[in-house]
Amino acid sequence: MSDFEHSSGERDARRTTPGRPWTPAEEQRKDALRRYLGAVAAVASARSAEESERALGGERSEPPVTVSPGPPVQEPTVLRVRDVMRVPAVSVPGDMPFLDVAHTLAREQVSAVPVVDADDHVIGVVSESDLLAKAAVMAEPHRHGPVGRLRRHRLYEKSHGDTAATLMTFPPVTVHPAERVADAAWTAAHARLKRLPVTDYRGRLVGVVSRRDLLRALIRDDADIRAEVESLVGRYVPDPRAVEVTVENGAVTIKGRLDKAVVPELLASVREIDDVIDVVDDVEAV
Repeated sequence: MSDFEHSSGERDARRTTPGRPWTPAEEQRKDALRRYLGAVAAVASARSAEESERALGGERSEPPVTVSPGPPVQEPTVLRVRDVMRVPAVSVPGDMPFLDVAHTLAREQVSAVPVVDADDHVIGVVSESDLLAKAAVMAEPHRHGPVGRLRRHRLYEKSHGDTAATLMTFPPVTVHPAERVADAAWTAAHARLKRLPVTDYRGRLVGVVSRRDLLRALIRDDADIRAEVESLVGRYVPDPRAVEVTVENGAVTIKGRLDKAVVPELLASVREIDDVIDVVDDVEAV
């Protein structure tokens, strides 16, 4: 990630940080948000490295390498948007009246819905923010003073429309079903969107993916991490029951009596596991 992106991200974080301390009930959400942003930053860093390499030398030709035949190597599973998206997706036609759009958002308990044409192509997204401008002008059509005139002008830009197509935000930000979850997470974070329409190669709506869906896909829960750590311990220890593994919010604690010869390599391997943010060494080396 470039220095500019880093400083810009810090400014955004400061703007979105609450002015009060996090409450105990919000600690889990705070940790999940931190890990989510870490995953997004990793994607941005990888992209920046690739772009720098292309700028410096373009594609480099490598000498042919002779590979001896052997067992096939299983590629790591890459989650795609199609694996986490929600179907069917709620949408509204472009000619749906304002009040019906508002009722749809309330009924479906969502903050935004895609707007589609007669062929189900996504032409925009209408959100609570889009509807709020019209509702505000309907409630208070006349404001006075310089500030009032400025606000009225901005509100009227949104309030002139009466249908989803005239109130929506466009062009829409969409993702493809075959896109990587990590890339979709970057798109959602960069555009500050809670929900992304998923479209096929013709731009037709096939589903929707939310930030929560992406977050759950990017971050495994502690039980999954613990299972992988315990499996790894079994490769180093004859009796895995002699080692106690606990995981809390991505932090792994390893406790027990272990051969001092295997401890450094074991701890290093645990640190390499995806979504492990810390390793606490509580091992008694013998």
